[in-house]
Amino acid sequence: MNSNQLKENEYSPFYKNYITILGDVNLLEILNDSLENLMNTLKDLPEEKLQYRYEEGKWTIKELIQHIIDAERVLSYRALRFARNDTTDLQGFDEDWYVNNSNGNSRDFNELLNEFSLIRKATISLFKSFSNEMLINAGSANGNNMSVRALGFIIAGHQIHHLNIIKEKYL
Repeated sequence: MNSNQLKENEYSPFYKNYITILGDVNLLEILNDSLENLMNTLKDLPEEKLQYRYEEGKWTIKELIQHIIDAERVLSYRALRFARNDTTDLQGFDEDWYVNNSNGNSRDFNELLNEFSLIRKATISLFKSFSNEMLINAGSANGNNMSVRALGFIIAGHQIHHLNIIKEKYL
């Protein structure tokens, strides 16, 4: 499954940047490659970098990683529900609320990276388990149509987007 197979009606316009940032890629390959890229980029950062905010009100690197973890859990849950033909309109989530209530800055950074790695590996397993028919199933999240396969690409693109911000603004 490649990202060029997606149609724009399979995801909300809000997520378009997360799709286009990927280029033409295979879903399982980009999920795996982006995991390795994040781990290799962040594994040896000093503590002062982890607590740095490049601007008042912006998240720290620890908070960003916690956000990526939380978002991946939510998006994977949506993919599971839609793959199982659940047509319930799922609610959105307030990312700022989640970060403010995450305790991310108090966590050990290696534990955060380990948790991200485990979540991503579970996401890869989940998407491997979907048949081609399941991947094109769709549902509604926050009032927007979303396909299962689009959610997979959004997960990867969201993580890459935030890793690019880390590289540009924090490192």
